Amino acid sequence: MGRDTKIQVGKQTARAVHRQTEGRETSRESFHCDIVMCKVQFLLHPDFYIVLPVIYSVICAVGLTGNTAVIYVILKAPKMKTVTNMFILNLAIADDLFTLVLPINIAEHLLHYWPFGEVLCKIILSIDHYNIFSSIYFLTVMSIDRYLVVLSTVRSRRMPYRTYRAAKIVSLCVWVLVILIVMPFTVFAGVYISHEDMERKSCVLSFPSPESFWFKASRIYTLILGFAIPVSTICILYTMMLYKLRNMRLNSNAKALDKAKKKVTIMVFIVLAVCLFCWTPFHLSTIVALTTDLKTTPLLIGISYFIASLSYANSCLNPFLYAFLDDSFRKAFKKMLECRPA
Repeated sequence: MGRDTKIQVGKQTARAVHRQTEGRETSRESFHCDIVMCKVQFLLHPDFYIVLPVIYSVICAVGLTGNTAVIYVILKAPKMKTVTNMFILNLAIADDLFTLVLPINIAEHLLHYWPFGEVLCKIILSIDHYNIFSSIYFLTVMSIDRYLVVLSTVRSRRMPYRTYRAAKIVSLCVWVLVILIVMPFTVFAGVYISHEDMERKSCVLSFPSPESFWFKASRIYTLILGFAIPVSTICILYTMMLYKLRNMRLNSNAKALDKAKKKVTIMVFIVLAVCLFCWTPFHLSTIVALTTDLKTTPLLIGISYFIASLSYANSCLNPFLYAFLDDSFRKAFKKMLECRPA
């Protein structure tokens, strides 16, 4: 690949801006463009390297607080134990996992090297990938669930198999699938030591030869399994849902696609829309990285960091969506606060 470092707006984990160095790429948040090698630090204002960790720290604090609150409310409030909330619980767990390790990535950004060792490197990169795949897969499962609910309501059929226990089993299956999909990234993750400076270490994916081929293959792998297939499935489901609602007469029972069901369906759709808004730029940038050879410029670096920050932000937005769109969540949270001992 040569020694020149390409700044590529792509996503090594779900939403990361990554750097390719001799076929090796860093995690999204650790993209700081290895200043010594790519020699671009002088291109950016010094304040940039202060503001960025502050932004990441805010995302971490808000995301950790919000998602932990979601997990607490769903687990503690009896009325919150619904099928949809089981999937929301797992979304919150995925986001919480990411925000828990974000401080380590912030530290790497500030230090400009990886000081935490091989094992933690594998853990961090794995969690980073778990976050992207688990988020979109649970949203896909939620979309399937909404489609089945709408369909059964339109046809006035019951869904005896749609239970909280079944949702637990489905959630477990999703996590197993995600772990299997992420396994190759866990295997290739490791600490890379620069030949020019033995003290400068990076937590990266180190691919075998030919590294260029493996690098592109990993991007295509993530793009297809982490975006193309689930998003296509979601689009098809919502298209079919709208088609059936418009072309079938709702009988008196179905008209209760009632308020409660409508609200849940709308909430799932909005959470999905926000997720796609935050993640689509990353996946589009992957396509750009695979099909073009962009020169390193301040604008490109700025766009890269913006895309990374946008993808991170998704981890702290969902709790606010639940609080704003879901009356039951808001009431349960308020009740639990009131019941706390003084």
